[in-house]
Amino acid sequence: MTEDLTLIFSPERLQTGGTGPLYVKLRRTLEEAMKAGTLKQGDALPPERDIAEYAAVSRVTVRKAIDDLVADGLLVRRHGSGTFVTRPVSKVEQSLSQLTSFTEDMARRGMKARSEWLHKGVHTPSPDEMMILGLAAGTKVSRLSRLRIADNEPLAIEHASVSGEFLPDPSAVGTSLYAELERRQVRPVRAVQRISATNMKEADAHLLGVPAGSAGLSIERISYLASGRAVEFTRSLYRGDAYDFVAELTIGAS
Repeated sequence: MTEDLTLIFSPERLQTGGTGPLYVKLRRTLEEAMKAGTLKQGDALPPERDIAEYAAVSRVTVRKAIDDLVADGLLVRRHGSGTFVTRPVSKVEQSLSQLTSFTEDMARRGMKARSEWLHKGVHTPSPDEMMILGLAAGTKVSRLSRLRIADNEPLAIEHASVSGEFLPDPSAVGTSLYAELERRQVRPVRAVQRISATNMKEADAHLLGVPAGSAGLSIERISYLASGRAVEFTRSLYRGDAYDFVAELTIGAS
C-alpha cells in the first residue's frame, strides 16, 4: 500500500471528512481522493478488512461507504478480483420512435461503437423462435450474440435470431447485422419492442462490468419487413445506469 493511500484511510484524515456518520465521512474522503487523482480509474481498493484497520472503524462502516459508492457508479466490485475505481457512465438516450442499429445510434452521438462477438451459429429453432419468426418445419435459424460497447464502456448484451432463409451464414455479419440484412435486401422497416425492468444475474453483470443484481433493462424486439413478415427476434439486456429509452408522445384530438 502506497503512502498516499495510507493517508487516505488514516483516522486523522477521516475526522476531516466533515459532519455525519463515520461511513459518510469515509465515503466523502474516498470521493475527494478520486477528484484529486490520488485514486484513479482502474485502481484497486485494499480489502475492506484492511481499510477498517487503517481507518480504525468497523468493517460494517467500510462496507456501507463502499456500497454507496458502488450504487453511484464510482466503484465497481468484480467477483474474485476486488473493488475498483471506475468512472460514472454518461447515459445514452435512444428514441423509441426510430428503428436504427446500435452502430448507427452511437455514430450519431459521436461515440465509437464496437462489438465483442460471443456467438455466431446456425441452429434448430426453439418453439419461441418458430412461432415468432413464422418458421416452417425444417428451417434453421441463425443466432448471433454480442457484447455492445461504446467508447470502451460495455452497454448491452444482445442475442439476435434471424431465419436462415434471410441470413443463411451468420459469419457474414461484420460490425452491423442491419448492414448485412440491407445488403441481402431484407432489412426490417418496423419493430415492436417490449421493455421490462430486471436485476442482472452474475454472468451478465460480469460481462457488463457491474455488480450482480444491478438494475437492467430487458428488451424483446420483433422486427418486420414491409410485407409484414418477421425477420428478426432480439433479446437484449441493457445497463440501467447507462441507457435511457425516450418516447415522444402526441396528444390526439379530443
